[in-house]
Amino acid sequence: MQLTYDVSMFQQTFETEFTYLNGFLRNVSRFGSRPALHDPLSGRRWSYRDLNAEANRLAHALRADGVGKNDVVLFALLNSPEFVFCYLAAHKIGAIACPVNYRQGEGEIALMLDDSRPKVFLYDAEFAALSEQALRLAAYKPTRSVMVGGKPDAYDRYTADQPETDPPVDFAPHIYDETTRLYTSGTTNRPKGVPINNVNEVLSAHDVMMHFPLGPTDRTMNMTPWFHRGGLHSGGPCPTLYAGGEVVILRDFHPRRCLELAERLGITFLIGVPTIIGMLARAQEHTPADLSALRGIVTMGAPFEKAACEQYMQLLTPNIFNGYGTTETFWNTFLRPFDLPDMAGSAGRSCTDDEVRVVRLCADGHAAPDDTVARDGEEIGEIIIKSPTKSAYCYFNNAEMTAEKFHQGWLYTGDAGTWDENEFITVAGRKDDMIVSAGENIYPTQIEAVLNEHPKVAESAVIGLPDRLRGESVAAYVVPSDDSLTVDELKDYCVHHPMLSSYKWPRVYELVTELPHTATGKLMHYRVRDMEAGKML
Repeated sequence: MQLTYDVSMFQQTFETEFTYLNGFLRNVSRFGSRPALHDPLSGRRWSYRDLNAEANRLAHALRADGVGKNDVVLFALLNSPEFVFCYLAAHKIGAIACPVNYRQGEGEIALMLDDSRPKVFLYDAEFAALSEQALRLAAYKPTRSVMVGGKPDAYDRYTADQPETDPPVDFAPHIYDETTRLYTSGTTNRPKGVPINNVNEVLSAHDVMMHFPLGPTDRTMNMTPWFHRGGLHSGGPCPTLYAGGEVVILRDFHPRRCLELAERLGITFLIGVPTIIGMLARAQEHTPADLSALRGIVTMGAPFEKAACEQYMQLLTPNIFNGYGTTETFWNTFLRPFDLPDMAGSAGRSCTDDEVRVVRLCADGHAAPDDTVARDGEEIGEIIIKSPTKSAYCYFNNAEMTAEKFHQGWLYTGDAGTWDENEFITVAGRKDDMIVSAGENIYPTQIEAVLNEHPKVAESAVIGLPDRLRGESVAAYVVPSDDSLTVDELKDYCVHHPMLSSYKWPRVYELVTELPHTATGKLMHYRVRDMEAGKML
């Protein structure tokens, strides 16, 4: 490569200093006394200077336990001050912050412990039994486990005598360093670790700052768990603290409580999945709150129907934003207020720095990125995403899934959809039959594997059924191998199975004599859906 200038200083500065930590520390310096974090539950509020001191205390405690560059700090925490301390402390010592979904079963968390091998594991007292059982099931044992909350609070003791000064940067920071790892459901019982590097963190924050837009005068409240990409990066701690705004912590979602906080605290951006926005709208219709401070409501996970969108724009705010994306790439298409309500039902078109296409469906392998379907809003293909700023383009410790999902700089989502002449994407379904229930991604094959382990089950098929509250609910169709099998027995089995999170439990069970297959024996989920649709006609 021949350049017309001396690139050395730019390269050295950019590659070692364009980090999320430096962005946060700039705000500590220039906004030191301004509010950064607010916990309405306890009434505590931290300035940027205070928040930095709290993160430093945890960082020093982690260093004392030997945590350094590229070591993992895994935590199962509700949205809480300690979640933010963990996130920032990992950045400060070059470690990897790994928040996990506390809605999962103990067996699933044990798999993540074995996969990521964290030196320290922190968990909320509310999940003590779950976390301790996961530790017993895991082959790998962390150096230290710390419970947050409870009496006495082990976390307080863990950080009590640590200094509040910045820890030394005795490692070599780099923009490609993995700083965060999120786990997303896999098509088997093995979860997929999604690495997020420094550049991804910074440019995910920039993306939010650009699309909301988000700035130092904003006060955000994400109504979804921060362990999701959309929770952490869409108006959660990552962009808000990078922009110099204030994060308001919502530990648990209750629509009336959210509206009361939005009015009392002057929230400028609320973030949540469409089902949550629907509940907010119903609460607002019944007992209106003053939402005049709101600059926008941002949603991800599913599209809005036009009638619902019009209702939310009238009841809550005219500034509705709707994004579509993945854990691997954050959001990649966006509907802004000027697109709505006319384009409601679509997923929007590409974000500023992203490219989204619809390519021909392939049963095996990948269609070429330029093998696109017609831009007529009718021909269905697979939605693929190029997001060079927000994706590391791989999975941690999983070369097989990396090869399956990433190809020539694109993520192949497995979602089926259409696009029109203006590149508005509409999601039509899922190539891999994934179910989306209340914003959670659920793979039928994982639940089927659990059901098929039951000694009285010959075979099962799991599909998503329309659900007004959740978007979709899980339905299981089971062929018994023993006539004594009952639905109640299946329910009890799933509820107590260590590999099934509560949100993956089937809501509907049906015992059937057979299931549809292809000539090669492959289960046809779409035929199961057709069977169910036929019964409802």
